[in-house]
Amino acid sequence: MGRTIVITGGTSGIGIGLARHYAQAGDQVVAVGSSEAGGRRLREEVPQAHFVRSDLSSVNQTRDLVERLSTEYPAIDALVLAAFRFNPSRIRTDEGFEHTFALYVLNRWLMAEGLREPMGKAPAPVIVNLCGAGQGGRIRWDDLQLEANYRGATATMQGAKASELLGMAYTDERVKYVLYNPVFVATSLHEPFKQPLRGLVRAVSALFAQPVAKAVPPIAALIDRPPAEPLTAWKKSKRIDLAVDAKEARRFEQTVRELASASTG
Repeated sequence: MGRTIVITGGTSGIGIGLARHYAQAGDQVVAVGSSEAGGRRLREEVPQAHFVRSDLSSVNQTRDLVERLSTEYPAIDALVLAAFRFNPSRIRTDEGFEHTFALYVLNRWLMAEGLREPMGKAPAPVIVNLCGAGQGGRIRWDDLQLEANYRGATATMQGAKASELLGMAYTDERVKYVLYNPVFVATSLHEPFKQPLRGLVRAVSALFAQPVAKAVPPIAALIDRPPAEPLTAWKKSKRIDLAVDAKEARRFEQTVRELASASTG
């Protein structure tokens, strides 16, 4: 058995593309998804991969997942954070969080923090956070859960900025942290929308989006040969510079830590 690759959002889109790539290479792939339908798809398309079902928008289920992965996989070579869903309207999770914030921010922080120990045992460990790095989002400090004025794009852009800040705040002597913006990839972006917008988004995706098969190789290259620097950011295969304030990063990481701690139960 080769390396151990853990992929959240690993049953569709880029996630399942990476699962297929590494399973075919002989690595041990653990794909995490929220639905049994996704699990069936994974088993049909990538039968060598291991499916783990978990609601990644739940803090408590994510903590249980981290404990399970740490127990079953003593060394984890790569953690790919790919779980994402665009929500046109505001959704409140059972734990009281705005869904995009829970999935795009809390889950990714919990996974990276919780798997420090098994990742530290791998020869060249790397975290790849698939996000909108470099898109110019901002944190709504006065309304993190977007209760006052929700828009799907606002939630998504805040999540992208959160990834930049949490990447900056993540410190580890051995684990490299990669922020990777795949830009427009032909995935299931159209699914949350109602008709006729759903059909329009699907048509635009078919015309202009990059196929998953082309999006996978540059991401795999960063997993196979992690950058030397602790944190790097990429837009497609081009490295980019980020304007991230270290003080804001520390403040945001502490805020996320407190929110996650308060919801445990």
